[in-house]
Amino acid sequence: MTRPKLAVHGHFYQPERRDPFSGQIAPQPAAAPYHDWDARIDAECYKPNAERGNLRHISYDLGPTLASWLKTNDPSTHQGFVDSDLPEEIVDRDCGNAMAQAYHHAILPLASLADRRTEIRWGLRDFDLRFGRRPTGIWLPETAVDLSTLRILAEEKVRYTILAPWQAADSRLDTGRPYRVELGGRRSIVVVFYDAALSAAASFEPDATVNADAFARDRILPRFAGPAFPDGTPVMALIATDGELYGHHQKFRDLFLARLVNPGPGVPDRGFDVTTVGQVVGSTPASAFPPTQIVERTSWSCHHGVLRWTGECPDASDGRWKAPLRAAFDRLASAIDVIAGGLAGKFMEPGALWRARDEYVDVIFGTETPDGFARRWLPLATPERREAFLVLLEAERWRLAMFASDGWFWGDPIRPETKQVMLCAAKAARLIDDAAGTDLESRLVGDLSLLSSPSRRIDGSAIYREALADAGQPLG
Repeated sequence: MTRPKLAVHGHFYQPERRDPFSGQIAPQPAAAPYHDWDARIDAECYKPNAERGNLRHISYDLGPTLASWLKTNDPSTHQGFVDSDLPEEIVDRDCGNAMAQAYHHAILPLASLADRRTEIRWGLRDFDLRFGRRPTGIWLPETAVDLSTLRILAEEKVRYTILAPWQAADSRLDTGRPYRVELGGRRSIVVVFYDAALSAAASFEPDATVNADAFARDRILPRFAGPAFPDGTPVMALIATDGELYGHHQKFRDLFLARLVNPGPGVPDRGFDVTTVGQVVGSTPASAFPPTQIVERTSWSCHHGVLRWTGECPDASDGRWKAPLRAAFDRLASAIDVIAGGLAGKFMEPGALWRARDEYVDVIFGTETPDGFARRWLPLATPERREAFLVLLEAERWRLAMFASDGWFWGDPIRPETKQVMLCAAKAARLIDDAAGTDLESRLVGDLSLLSSPSRRIDGSAIYREALADAGQPLG
């Protein structure tokens, strides 16, 4: 008899905290005694889990912005994540533990199709360069999903993703096995829905994760009380949580995770095996899994679809600032694209700038120099035109970064996460204004004046000025 299986997935992510003007992270007093939150969470979570070998026994995605910080500031922990993808017992490279992640953690159903493709392609390419293989799975930021996004994943040869159970159209769906979502055009993708009760217990019930043996006995084992599926497929339970749960959100929970997924000698048989999502999906064709459908524009952290990042979500005390912020950034993004496309048209064929944007992640990663990249795309151009080409791509880089989900997640735009995306917007606008003689930044400031901080009652233009002042940048 095939035994039931437990998989644990950790979503490891931190936003870009570097000042886009200086490239440095300012001291963050709230993270004391550490310099900033990346350093503190690394000490409490990333490093302990890597050193304990926990990553070798779980599924995980490592966000590119976090991975970049780790590679520079804690290379041994970064290498721990990379080495844990394919432990020696994994023979099939399609069954690795790690999944990719869309690059800037933008809410993809709210992005243009071109931006979705770039975010997904950057995430896949970053994974390929970092882990040395093409990923078969990808984590969608906040698991925000729609069919258009899934179609892009399938076009990019992504085989599977993870969603919350309430994102399935069938409210009675059994999450104990993977499913297939048909996407049209003879394309499909595998979706693994996590176990809501187990994931919530691990995330939000601190007492439940004090004792791993009790959690296995009292919480996990009862989920396997029923028989295997009629076709012989064993029952699986997937626990999906923020990776930061294990040591940062809950102190010492890296020890809980170690005991749960790699109990070691002396622990009696628990009645189930530990696996990973990559091993469950593996190289199995999507057609082998039963079909299901998803609910459009849903996520794991907002029970009102994707309203948390667009407007007045009932979960927020006052979300009236969120729609004007998104409208301001959407307007800026459109203007940047039009102007950049027009400038690029002077020395590139139509559409070439957007193809180059999709590949610019190689420059950000460091595998290709800016000059080498420009020479590859514009071999016959003058140095001045190659420099202009790179300026346009840098503007596109930061205008993509300004849509990171953190800017809208919390209840007040006065928070550092929203100030950070405003700085990204400022960087993008100033690059274009300098290149084209336009005045996008003043338009942005005007648009930001339409939103207000619920706590401080100052408008978005004042918050923008504060962000610039904190970064040592005068208002242009």
